[in-house]
Amino acid sequence: MAIYLDYAATTPCDERVVAAMLPAFADAFGNPSSVHAFGRKARALVEEARRKVAQAVGAQPNEVVFTSGATEADNLAVLGILRASGRRHLVVGAAEHHAVLHAAEEWQRQGGTVSLLPVDREGRPQLELLPSLLRPDTGLVSIMLGNNEVGAVADVAKAAAMAHEVGAYLHTDAVQAFAHLPIRMHELGVDALSLSAHKIYGPKGVGALVVRQDVPLDPILVGGAQERGRRAGTENVPAIVGFGAAAALAAAEGPEEGARLRRLSGILEEELLAIPGAVRNGPPLEERLPHIVNVRFEGVDGESLLLALDLEGVAASSGSACTSGSLSPSHVLLAMGLTSDEARASLRFSLGRGTREEDVRQAAEITRRLVDRIRSLAPALRRKEG
Repeated sequence: MAIYLDYAATTPCDERVVAAMLPAFADAFGNPSSVHAFGRKARALVEEARRKVAQAVGAQPNEVVFTSGATEADNLAVLGILRASGRRHLVVGAAEHHAVLHAAEEWQRQGGTVSLLPVDREGRPQLELLPSLLRPDTGLVSIMLGNNEVGAVADVAKAAAMAHEVGAYLHTDAVQAFAHLPIRMHELGVDALSLSAHKIYGPKGVGALVVRQDVPLDPILVGGAQERGRRAGTENVPAIVGFGAAAALAAAEGPEEGARLRRLSGILEEELLAIPGAVRNGPPLEERLPHIVNVRFEGVDGESLLLALDLEGVAASSGSACTSGSLSPSHVLLAMGLTSDEARASLRFSLGRGTREEDVRQAAEITRRLVDRIRSLAPALRRKEG
C-alpha cells in the first residue's frame, strides 16, 4: 500500500476543486479581456476566484495579482517592489525558498545589495539581528512565514514593524503556511505575500502575489494590461477558478484539519524519534507548521533511505522538491548550523488530507526497519571500499 507523506511538495487536486474548474474549460472559454459576452463570462469567474483568495487571507480583491505560481509571485515581490521603491538594499532570510534567494541574486546582478538574516538552530529568523541589517536605502525585507523544510514559523508581524521603521516594505512567502495557519494580511502588517494553489489541493501552475494597495509594484512580465497592469498575459481561467475553490475550502476547513494533522505529526515524530540516533530538525511541534516533521538519522545517508522508502511504498523528501535534482545538502539545514553530513542524513515527512493514523504508524515502522538495515550494511560497504 502506497503512503504519501510529501504534501509539502505538492497536494492532489481536491475533487471539489476539479468539479469547480470543469465549466471554465468549455462553457466559459472566452478571453477575460474580451468585452463580448464570452469574455465577460470568463471575467466573472476570474473575479469570483479573486474574491475567494482575498477573503482567505484577509485582503481586498484588488490586492490579488494572479501569477503562474509562487516562484513568479516571489520574483514579482522581490524585483517588482524594489524597482518601484527606488531603493537598492534587500534583506532576506537565510532559510528562504530558492525562489526568493535566487531573485535576491538576480537583484545583485542588477546592481542592488543584499543582506542575509541568519536563522537559529531551529530555523527561526533571528529577528533580534534585523535592526542591525536595516539601512536608509533598504527597500524590502523578505521573510518566510512558515519554513517549507522544518516548519519553523516566523514572527512576520514583528519583522514588518521593524522594516516599516526605516520605510521598507515586508514581503512574506506564505506558500507553506497557507491553509495551515490563519493568515490575515493586514493584521500581520505585511505589505505583500506569496501564495500557491498546488500546496492547498488546487491545480499546479497558478499562484498569487497579494500586495497592499499602496505598495508600488513594477511588473516583471510585460505585454498586456492584465491584472491591472501588474502582470501581463492572458489569465489561466480554469486554474484561477480552481485556486479560488481551493482557497475557500482551505479557509473553511483549515482549523479542524490543522488540529488533526498536528495530532498525527505528533504520533509520527514520537515514533521516529524512538529510533536510536534520530534527532528532530526544527522547533517543537507546537511551535511549527502542523504538517511537517523533519528528522535526521545519524549514520544514515538520507538519499539512500529515501530511495529505500520509495521501494517500500512510502513517499517522503530530503528537502524542497524544487532542489531535488541538486547534490548539495539542504541550504535550510546548513543555515541552521547542521553539518553537511547531518543535513544529508535528514528527511522531511509532510502530512495532508489523505493521511491516516495507520499511515504514519506504518511509515514509522518501515523507516525504523530500513534505518537498521542501512546501518547494518554500512560497515560492510566501508570494508569493501577500503
